[in-house]
Amino acid sequence: MIDHLGLNVADYPRAKAFYTAVLATLGHGPVMEVTKEQSGGYEGCGFGPPQQPKFWIGTGAARTGGAHVCFTATSRAQVDAFHAAALANGARDNGAPGLRPHYHPNYYGAFAYDLDGHNIEAVCHLPQG
Repeated sequence: MIDHLGLNVADYPRAKAFYTAVLATLGHGPVMEVTKEQSGGYEGCGFGPPQQPKFWIGTGAARTGGAHVCFTATSRAQVDAFHAAALANGARDNGAPGLRPHYHPNYYGAFAYDLDGHNIEAVCHLPQG
């Protein structure tokens, strides 16, 4: 249903470095950048699989907190690595990796607040194995 989404950030270079490190744990990296010259003022970076920027961060009226973004992980180990990388790169913990059976029996997720206070999550829906 959703093609892509974006968040405005207070410090674009810092946020780009943060998301580059954190999303690498899920096998994603920067795939497209838009410069101020190209857009008439906006500067941003899209992350995702090659040629498919699905998650964007960029300049604009920064909003602190309020947004929740969940990224798909293909294993529980990726969820663990995502959470560790987020905390190592300046995020605040909002829920250690673990099962959340109130969602469903195999919901394994981890939560952190990014540099702008947005609640980011990684989740694996697969059973342990």
